[in-house]
Amino acid sequence: MIFRQLFDNISSTYTYIISSGKGREALIIDPVLEKTDQYISLLTQLELRLVKVIDTHIHADHISGLAELRDRTKCITIMGEQAPADVVSMHVKDNENISIENISLKALYTPGHTDDSYSFLMNDRVFTGDTLLIKGTGRTDFQNGNSYEQYHSIFDRLLKLPEETFVYPAHDYKGENVSTIGEEKNFNPRLQVSSSQEYAKIMENLNLSNPKMMDIAVPTNKSMGLKIDLQKQLNGIDYKNLIKMCNIDNTLLIDLREESEIEKKPSLKNSTHIPYSSFQRYFKDNEKKLANKKIVFYCAVGERSSLAVQICQSFKFQNVCHLIGGINNI
Repeated sequence: MIFRQLFDNISSTYTYIISSGKGREALIIDPVLEKTDQYISLLTQLELRLVKVIDTHIHADHISGLAELRDRTKCITIMGEQAPADVVSMHVKDNENISIENISLKALYTPGHTDDSYSFLMNDRVFTGDTLLIKGTGRTDFQNGNSYEQYHSIFDRLLKLPEETFVYPAHDYKGENVSTIGEEKNFNPRLQVSSSQEYAKIMENLNLSNPKMMDIAVPTNKSMGLKIDLQKQLNGIDYKNLIKMCNIDNTLLIDLREESEIEKKPSLKNSTHIPYSSFQRYFKDNEKKLANKKIVFYCAVGERSSLAVQICQSFKFQNVCHLIGGINNI
């Protein structure tokens, strides 16, 4: 397995690059915009194909690299289902799995720092975002944070994991880069409490100043999705026109979502299911078969389908369009 922990000195942010091996698919957790070139350089050196990028929550201290990585690598952007709707192309819920080649992470909803905070469990390690830090915990005084919810996220979810589970947070301000659940149970000063009320009292008396970039980072990180105007420019069509086109014999309607998303909301009638991460391979393998087809893509919110149109155009497939706003907006 390839596992890299990278650090941004300005925001004290940890970013994680994960893959099952050289030349395979990769995912990134909590990227920082200014470090995008470094990530891409490392991906290139290791011959990795970035397919998914995850933010554990809406960050207030830096601008996320999600959108830049999406635009440069055509990867899938992911956050929990409580995140603002236009931020990412794929939303996951509590206990849902996120998979790439030979790697699987389980999403754990751990609110408290913010109301959209998630942790992600991968075998012997958990990526805790700002919920559980090394010898600390994330503040709870903005972005709908809640000390009581954080207490339950930590004590009823994260601390129930095996004590040898490695803890990898999104931030560290003391020069540490990894801990374990057992170490945090025993040595984290904020966790040496006997009740949620005692924990809340600690958190409510921290008296911290707001992050320096909060007024810029939060609104920027809430609006990183591909906007409708751009989706329209990328051969976007509305649902009525999609239905008309599906009545044409040579039209191929392709659902780019993953199985877990289809379980939540079924595919449109007469759809062919080709997950976004696999569709390029499918098109290359069936180039002659698809040459005379009218291709119509759709996904959850129109982001992956927009990217698919761009990729197809680079393959010289011109008779391609997609559903603006995705199936979630029908």
